[in-house]
Amino acid sequence: MALAEDLGRAGDLTSQACVPEDARLSVAWTARRPGVLSGLSCARLALHALTPEARFEVLVQDGDPIAPGQVLARAEAPARAVLSAERTGLNLAGRLSGIATLTRTYVDAVAGTGARITDTRKTTPGLRVLEKYAVRCGGGVNHRFGLDDAILIKDNHVAACGGVRPALERARAAAGHLVKVELEVDSLDQLAEALPLAPDVIMLDNFSLADLRAAVAMTAGRVALEASGGVDLATVRAIAETGVQVISVGALTHSAPSLDIGLDAV
Repeated sequence: MALAEDLGRAGDLTSQACVPEDARLSVAWTARRPGVLSGLSCARLALHALTPEARFEVLVQDGDPIAPGQVLARAEAPARAVLSAERTGLNLAGRLSGIATLTRTYVDAVAGTGARITDTRKTTPGLRVLEKYAVRCGGGVNHRFGLDDAILIKDNHVAACGGVRPALERARAAAGHLVKVELEVDSLDQLAEALPLAPDVIMLDNFSLADLRAAVAMTAGRVALEASGGVDLATVRAIAETGVQVISVGALTHSAPSLDIGLDAV
């Protein structure tokens, strides 16, 4: 889809006009900023989609730290194909490496607390699987991939059902034995109401640090707790130190800047 978007109806007019059909080109992908690599395989796949016989050598693995000036991969192929695939590969590798880099920053910020950093469904439409893969490259874990792989009862579901109890009771009645049920609560009172109904996970939405600590004490390990809302690099360590098991961070995918990766002839 990304290649089709770029090549359009007539293909790469610049390369077709300027580059001889039989010309070949050797190139290197190079990091221009420090970070964590993810998605270099997208650059390889973009090139192979246009010229399956391209030689592509990966020098750094996804999840590895990278430094400015470090060569990440090399390729040799027909020049027109290299030039036509260049931007698609760089866009995807830069986007995914940016997510992996930001995720690693959050993971490092909570090191030693026992809390895990997870993503959300706040992803770029069409790129969710790749973006969640990048989160794993950065040391994070994945929340549900879509609406179909877990039950997550949020505040609007509770409102539509008429309360926490009917929402949870209906979810439990409908859920298969392998389907987990998570409930979002926005107060300690809602948490107290939910505990006897035994959801698998409770999401504590926009809780203060004091209320997070109170929630951990109330549950005493009986249910997994996920903190959500108000999470950034300035707050994540304190949130982790309250004792919650999971911290979900939408910014991992909706606000990560792309990592600068370049492609140059060698």
